[in-house]
Amino acid sequence: MPQRLILVAKVKSPHLVGTLEDIAPAFLEAGWEILGEPGLVEAWNLAGQPAGSLHVDAELGAGEAPADLCLVLGGDGTLLYAARRVGLRGTPILGINLGSLGFLTAHPVSEARAVVEAFLRGDLVPDRRFMLEAELWRDGRLITRHTVLNDAVLAKGALARIMGLRLAIGSQDAGPIKADGLIVSTPTGSTAYSLSAGGPILHPCLEAFVVAPICPHTLTLRPTVVPADIAITITLDDAEDAHLTLDGQIGHRLLPGDRVRLQMAKSTITLLQRKDLDFFGLLQQKLHWGDR
Repeated sequence: MPQRLILVAKVKSPHLVGTLEDIAPAFLEAGWEILGEPGLVEAWNLAGQPAGSLHVDAELGAGEAPADLCLVLGGDGTLLYAARRVGLRGTPILGINLGSLGFLTAHPVSEARAVVEAFLRGDLVPDRRFMLEAELWRDGRLITRHTVLNDAVLAKGALARIMGLRLAIGSQDAGPIKADGLIVSTPTGSTAYSLSAGGPILHPCLEAFVVAPICPHTLTLRPTVVPADIAITITLDDAEDAHLTLDGQIGHRLLPGDRVRLQMAKSTITLLQRKDLDFFGLLQQKLHWGDR
């Protein structure tokens, strides 16, 4: 059977067509089967790729054996989507950044062809990241469960009053919290919303969570790092227009009395990176450390 590639792309990116022109022929010439969502067809055709060479699949290979590669063309949001849809099934992910920030899609679009050629030569290395499992419980019933890569955020609406939360780390009561919300982040997500809320940057190899309050009423309440093998439970005592948002892409309305349980997922995802990728060099580049 031919090797299979799943393409996940930010279809509105002005760089998409040119990137497809650069990288698609390498896979087609090597005999790969390429799958993509229906929204990718227009860019594929504009890139001048052979008719019928893109297999349209809205389910991205769900129900079949894991594909050999998921190629993400976009930004970190596109990769987070691909992680849930494809990466959780065991397919490694190679991210090429078509935007500007891109902590997860660390390979710039200017190097797209070179990175693809490095992959086909076997020169990339796996970078395994653990994920966060989030459960929403209401009146003793499980409402929903999701596995995400970056974070879980409990937050109030723009005009709602401050939230009253109770936090437990394992069996230990971590106290009541009055704040605009609370972020629980993986190391991968520590450079996202948690960083904006004053949380620390965690190295991706750590197995830990950041618990970061959003605008806490008590100014001494600071972001805290806890072991990832201990479950975190957040109970809403007082909340109006409150929501649980996962990876910034999945949302659920919260009601007083709801419990959100967060723990390290059994599943991991694998990112493919250049051998010379330097995490701290990436931070300097993306966060402009040292710039005046």
